[in-house]
Amino acid sequence: MFSGAHVILYTRDAEADRAFLKDVVGFEHVDAGGGWLIFKLPPSEVAVHPTDDEPRPEVYLMCEDLTRTLTELEDRGAEISRAITDQGWGLLAAVRLPSGMELPLYEPRHPTALNLPD
Repeated sequence: MFSGAHVILYTRDAEADRAFLKDVVGFEHVDAGGGWLIFKLPPSEVAVHPTDDEPRPEVYLMCEDLTRTLTELEDRGAEISRAITDQGWGLLAAVRLPSGMELPLYEPRHPTALNLPD
């Protein structure tokens, strides 16, 4: 039925953030025309959480080893905007994109749906 998910990050400096995802994070990409890069993401999953606040989506990049990932990103020039915190269900941190937006990173400590068969 579905072939994938398309995530959009609205940002105040799309060109710089695209360069960051290409050069610092190292995501493979295609050029959809005019420099509009579309990046290949790792496998993904979706969770639904309750909230008493206004409903909203959130995007996290999942890591097998968050400490190693942050070290590698920092070595490539990324700014760590939130240090690792242990949430019990996983480790959470964030890097800052050139536009100033935070990109949360997450090392789960619970079962994930990433490797379920199609």
